Amino acid sequence: MTDLQRSAMAHHYELEAVWGSDPGLGRLASVNHTTMGKRFIIASLIFFLLGGLLAMLIRTQLASPQNAFMDAGVYSQVFTMHGTVMMFLFAIPMLEGLSFYLLPKMLGARDMAYPRLGAYAWYCYLFGATMVVSSLLLGLAPHSGWFMYTPLSSGRYSPGIANDIWLIGITFAEISALCGAIELLTTILRMRAPGMRLTRMPLFAWYMLVTAGMMLLGFPPLILGSILLELERAFGWPFYDPVAGGDPVLWQHLFWLFGHPEVYIIFVPAAGMVTAMLSTFCARPIVAYRWVVASVVSIGVLSMLLWAHHMFTVGLSTPAVAFFSVASTLIAIPTSVQFFAWVATLWCGRVRWSIPMLFMAGFFITFIVGGLTGVMVALVPFNWQAHDTHFVVAHLHYVLVGGMVFPVMAAAYYWLPHLTGRMPSRHLGKLAFWLVFGGFHLTFLPMHLTGLAGMPRRVHAYPAEMGWDVLNLVSSVGGFIQAVGFAVFVLDMVMHARSGALAPRNPWGAGTLEWAMPTPAPSYNFASIPDVSGVDPVWDNPELPQELAAGRHWLGGPAGGRRLTLSTDIVSARAQSVIVLPGSSWWPLASALATGGFFLCVLLKLYGVALAALAVTIVLLLCWAWSNGSRQDAGRVAARDDVHLPLHFEHVAGAPGWHGTVYALVADAAVLGSLVFGAVYLWAVAPQWPPVVVAVVPPWSTAVALACWLVAWLAARGSARALDRVPSQGRSAGSLKDEGARAQPRLAAPRAALGLHAAVLVALLVVLGVVLAGLPPATGHAQAAVVTALLWYACIHIAAALVMSLFLLARWCAGFESAGRRLEPAVVWLFGHYSLGSAVLCIGAASVLGAGA
Repeated sequence: MTDLQRSAMAHHYELEAVWGSDPGLGRLASVNHTTMGKRFIIASLIFFLLGGLLAMLIRTQLASPQNAFMDAGVYSQVFTMHGTVMMFLFAIPMLEGLSFYLLPKMLGARDMAYPRLGAYAWYCYLFGATMVVSSLLLGLAPHSGWFMYTPLSSGRYSPGIANDIWLIGITFAEISALCGAIELLTTILRMRAPGMRLTRMPLFAWYMLVTAGMMLLGFPPLILGSILLELERAFGWPFYDPVAGGDPVLWQHLFWLFGHPEVYIIFVPAAGMVTAMLSTFCARPIVAYRWVVASVVSIGVLSMLLWAHHMFTVGLSTPAVAFFSVASTLIAIPTSVQFFAWVATLWCGRVRWSIPMLFMAGFFITFIVGGLTGVMVALVPFNWQAHDTHFVVAHLHYVLVGGMVFPVMAAAYYWLPHLTGRMPSRHLGKLAFWLVFGGFHLTFLPMHLTGLAGMPRRVHAYPAEMGWDVLNLVSSVGGFIQAVGFAVFVLDMVMHARSGALAPRNPWGAGTLEWAMPTPAPSYNFASIPDVSGVDPVWDNPELPQELAAGRHWLGGPAGGRRLTLSTDIVSARAQSVIVLPGSSWWPLASALATGGFFLCVLLKLYGVALAALAVTIVLLLCWAWSNGSRQDAGRVAARDDVHLPLHFEHVAGAPGWHGTVYALVADAAVLGSLVFGAVYLWAVAPQWPPVVVAVVPPWSTAVALACWLVAWLAARGSARALDRVPSQGRSAGSLKDEGARAQPRLAAPRAALGLHAAVLVALLVVLGVVLAGLPPATGHAQAAVVTALLWYACIHIAAALVMSLFLLARWCAGFESAGRRLEPAVVWLFGHYSLGSAVLCIGAASVLGAGA
């Protein structure tokens, strides 16, 4: 062994000691992105098998007319849980797990932006999914469909806690999706390898960037809609009750503001995987890179405008129907751009037919059919005829299975050698493909015909004289063939992981960075973070794997016991700072357990205990936050040769915490925007308006909120200027004493500004309390319920900003903040400004609603 090899091996052991997970129960405290990705993938696969079992029960029931296998009530639970499991517990978590595992490796990073947040997301997903699935075992499964339409899902028509389990469990699980979206956005935009400009970013990363943006804006409307429906079921706030000024169609608007982007949230990452794999098996870059990027961004924008595509039959106005129909048709254009880019790449490349390529061919064929029927249902006259028939069921499965499951199976065969270091079986892989492909088309192609013949969806029995029996029997036989294919696939994966042939480092000859590391991947990903000069770094520099292992690139020196990676500029990917990532921690698990306790107590109507669980959750989150940070001004550290960079908490612009807060507030603003949309919709459209008793918010409260916002803004400006005048404080918090008394007044000024900020928040909380106390009961009319909801939104955010301000004051006194370490003050001031601004909007909107009513 040469000296260079010995040095590389010693560096490997040092990094493994820093980045590796603890043994035994210590694995529960792991936060490494590879571990989190594996957990998401395995758990979502288990839920997929459960959803498949429920699908087989459905096909058994529909195999013959007037089948007594299940009664109507059980059938409603089964199809509700089938859709819920597949859409919420399998599709999004599977794609989230794949992106967690792959993206840092593709981007040249050592981990995701927020490792502990990723662990918290995993536990929230696990606990929320367990809550929903447990309802099956308890005989309390929800039964109003995975779309939970009102008024069927309301307390009047669906008493008991079955639908509450759906509303609360899914909301709990969606916290995971939002955490994942924030983490993906920050990782992709701020943690790419130096030189990986946006125009050199792997196309899969572009697809996931758009997907994360859709998740950030698409999930909040459903979260809000679920909260409002639970408030109606539990406390009688009549948001969806037309007798009291509500409107059940509002639920459809809020649900499909999530539901239609959800289709593309599922399709876009799968298409990104196809694009990444296709380039490898054609041995050339994807044709029309920039056009593909433009088409993906266009899909993301258009998908947010198409929610009423599912609502053509609810009585929308003619102009609205025309707009959504045209927009639904237009989205076929960017989708076609991608498809033609794939065809051109196949035409220009040298195609190698392997198992992943076989599944991609199945994707192309299946998705073409789903796309064509999608254009059909976008046309209003046809939509009216096919709505709520099995034609829509067939279209949905062609788009989602063709658009997601086939690419995921291809990805499993393509990337599992990277994860396990072993190759799959060609024979079992081919058998799995033909069984799944043939069984799928045998199942869903006849459904187009039964739908056109008038067979409605969501019915458990049908008359024999309708002529649907033969086609349904064929579909059921196809479903069982497909199930056998999935069983073969799972068997192949298990055998592959345990006894497959050893895989070389880059068995497919790919050009992206994840194949520049050993397989299976080490816990730290890269011994040194690469410099990138093209879209396919491994093709550009075949010696790159050896150079990285030898530590010749960024952060190749001793780690000093810290988990280090780079922060880079959003556009140019120029190195800006060194990120110190946190290690293994029990805080995410403890916080998720407390959060789960809160949701469980709300489900069981134990509201006093729920408040206690919420308090415990807040305390745990504050302890988690206290465990981070530094009491030292580190200055610049060596990043490469003679390049020295600041640590992230001394460089706010490049810090993940700042950007994550911005993205979290965007999601929060989507919740507020959905609430204001709902208020305006009810005011303009809902029956029984105006109410007899009007909830009036005094105009002076808006003026007070504006004054509070102005005072807080002036305090923030003064704090920033005072910090800018403070000289460098040396290496540690203790050195403040050595700087002399001259700097102390300047350091005291930011603390005084923060105290003024806290006082302003307390004053506004008092004002909100006075206004809420003077309102009529929210149970009387939707106007009072909406006004109360707006004011409570403001109260919750002002209270959170107050807690953060007091927490920061304590951190400042403990020496965690300085003129150099200004990340946490920047985050707190940002959240405070948002909270005060949103309070102004909420109070103003509530005042207008009271005056207008």
